Amino acid sequence: MVFRHNIFISTSVFFGIVFLFSTCTSTNTNVQESIQESIKSTEEVEIFKKIQGFSLENFKIDSSSVKNGQSFSEILQSLNISYDQIYSLGNDFKEIYDIRKIYPGDKYYTIFNSDSNKFSNLIYQHSLTEKVIMSFLDSLNITVIKSPVEIRIQKASGTISSSLWQSFIDNKLSPALVSKVASLYAWTIDFFDIQSEDNYKIIFESKYVENKFIGVGNIKAILFNHKGRDFYAFRYLSKSKKVESYFTESGESMQRALLSAPLEYVRISSKFSNRRLHPIKKIYRPHHGVDYAAPSGTDVVSTGDGKVIFAGRSGGAGNMIKIKHSFGNVVTKYLHLLRFAKGIKVGKYVEQGQKIGEVGSTGLSTGPHLDYRVYINGKAKNPLKLNVPSKDPIAENLKSKYYLDIAEIKATLDSISLQ
Repeated sequence: MVFRHNIFISTSVFFGIVFLFSTCTSTNTNVQESIQESIKSTEEVEIFKKIQGFSLENFKIDSSSVKNGQSFSEILQSLNISYDQIYSLGNDFKEIYDIRKIYPGDKYYTIFNSDSNKFSNLIYQHSLTEKVIMSFLDSLNITVIKSPVEIRIQKASGTISSSLWQSFIDNKLSPALVSKVASLYAWTIDFFDIQSEDNYKIIFESKYVENKFIGVGNIKAILFNHKGRDFYAFRYLSKSKKVESYFTESGESMQRALLSAPLEYVRISSKFSNRRLHPIKKIYRPHHGVDYAAPSGTDVVSTGDGKVIFAGRSGGAGNMIKIKHSFGNVVTKYLHLLRFAKGIKVGKYVEQGQKIGEVGSTGLSTGPHLDYRVYINGKAKNPLKLNVPSKDPIAENLKSKYYLDIAEIKATLDSISLQ
């Protein structure tokens, strides 16, 4: 399971298609030309142009949207398609397209023969890249047309005045790109600690279908300057794993053995301290963890791969989980939990980012929060100041090639002017 740190709502743009119809009281030629000019201004005519076999002279088109609870069977019955044909569509063409896959709000188009006004085709916009064509005129058939996706490489930059999110929006960058950046730096940067004047330069992919933006692709490279320190990340094919991943300027993996935080929190309510006034006992004592204030029920995830060695009630710690991790002699603790995730028990192996519980206020607690602790070789460490090793760095004997391979894109990144 992949943990998405500082999740932002990812949105995609859906373009509605409006069918325009006009008439005029002139000669037949002028009427036809006027109608054609009106139709040509719509996106529906573009569909005809891109789907081989249709001609505006021979067919007319109408458009609708799928209603809540509506099925293809209901739509086709309203178009006088027989039960036998609908059954055949669902049974004989299931390998091409399963007509049960229909979703409220999706657009579909009904096509009629201009001369006979007989229904001939239904085109369903299954996704931004796929159209499903159901044919009824000569013989029953289903065809799936895939529109090619054009990848454009784009560059952007920005200086943060309030938040990373706001900076991206001000620079007209997709909200989905914010989420990708936050996930990429989940192991290294606390985005609740972003400083004014932090800045970024980024090279990324944008996806287009029929010249319309449909979403962002991969980040190719990024330079994030946080508190005056440069954090580079380059997408690169790992020879050891034969998959593309992200690496730092020095060849360390951007993915660390431990996440920077075990949840998406609202604020840090208490930091690591050797002498803190306990909010309930009113005495000074060590607080060897970080308290993350968050609403009750907020998901808590394991910060690294490992084995659950304790899951139960533990005095003032309330409901607690302890995990022995698979690197070094590292143990993490998660205190004051409301409840444990399903299947979490002693002996259970968990992956980095896997949900293990929910924020609560059990034990000695004044409100919902997570007390997160890290122990290395049995000694408590400040989770906010850990120098955690990367998971899979570039091998030493391949680093020279890595430096050469990233040199050009790094130079391009550095040359981007700050906005």
